[in-house]
Amino acid sequence: MAKTSKTNAQLERVVRELRDLSREQGVAIWRDVAERLERSRRNWSEVNLSRVSRYAGKGEKVLVPGVLLASGELTVPVTVAAFRASAAARKKVEAAGGRTMSLLELAVANPKGSGIKILG
Repeated sequence: MAKTSKTNAQLERVVRELRDLSREQGVAIWRDVAERLERSRRNWSEVNLSRVSRYAGKGEKVLVPGVLLASGELTVPVTVAAFRASAAARKKVEAAGGRTMSLLELAVANPKGSGIKILG
């Protein structure tokens, strides 16, 4: 059975750039995230803020290879990078003193992938 290709141009670009960064830096974290994004959307991670709050400490960087959703409360400031985040989730993260960013922004800011927790 033939593998179907993705039709979202932005998603294809993110996957390609993450793979390139993984090869350049010799770091497996970005290849792993790219492979997770290549799965069907049905199998993507959907992480609620309650899970981020449970597993992330103050000032940590959290990566969600999928969708960040707004269910739950966030009480500590964290940096959250996701392929897509709901508007309510962004608002709650910023209200807690944190920051949301795209996967590529996090990858460029931290090419070695050190100090990043993957949730999902």
